[in-house]
Amino acid sequence: MRLSVINTGNFKLDGGAMFGVVPKSLWERTNPADNKNLCTWSMRCLLIEDGDRLILIDNGIGNKQDESFLRHYYLHGEENLTDSLKKAGYSEKDITDMFLTHLHFDHCGGGVQKEGNKLNLTFKNAKYWSHSDHWKWATEPNAREKASFLSDNILPMQESGQLYFADEHSRAFQQFDILTCDGHTDKQMIPKIKYKDKTIVFMADLLPSTGHIPLPYVMGYDTRPLLTLS
Repeated sequence: MRLSVINTGNFKLDGGAMFGVVPKSLWERTNPADNKNLCTWSMRCLLIEDGDRLILIDNGIGNKQDESFLRHYYLHGEENLTDSLKKAGYSEKDITDMFLTHLHFDHCGGGVQKEGNKLNLTFKNAKYWSHSDHWKWATEPNAREKASFLSDNILPMQESGQLYFADEHSRAFQQFDILTCDGHTDKQMIPKIKYKDKTIVFMADLLPSTGHIPLPYVMGYDTRPLLTLS
């Protein structure tokens, strides 16, 4: 097995929203904010090479959204999904499995791209993996999370016939176990990967940065912060 970090670029989010009830005087020690109180975040994904399978965990924000949407998030940096895959020795067509921890736009937006006036899957040869309960949560969203679930990112997966649910295929992934977590959103899937003599956990938005390691540092975005804390 080989693991590669896939950097898909950087964006900015409000520091107060990212750290919830924690005062700025504390969280800015690890995540300094700019003059608009925005902090920079890297949208890092993980590539797992194992035998004849090439599994990508999450895929970043993508670039298909219009300027009125993207200008709120200040996308920046030279890294992107295509170039990072190329650096690892692959391209989008090589991915066999697109595993999505959850369907917020900054984790799944790169999985669908615009080709002319159509929305098509970026990874044309891949199975797209979600969780059946989370899919229902995302396609029938609550008012609090609705802005994070974009139909352009989600519905083309189903329409393509390439959508699968990991909870309905217990032996789909021998490469890792899946920890299912509520709190940030409903049924977020966290891969726990046995690698050599270690367990590597892809934390997604259960623990979005090293600045969130102290237990009270829970995002204001989380739907049920006490479950995240637990």
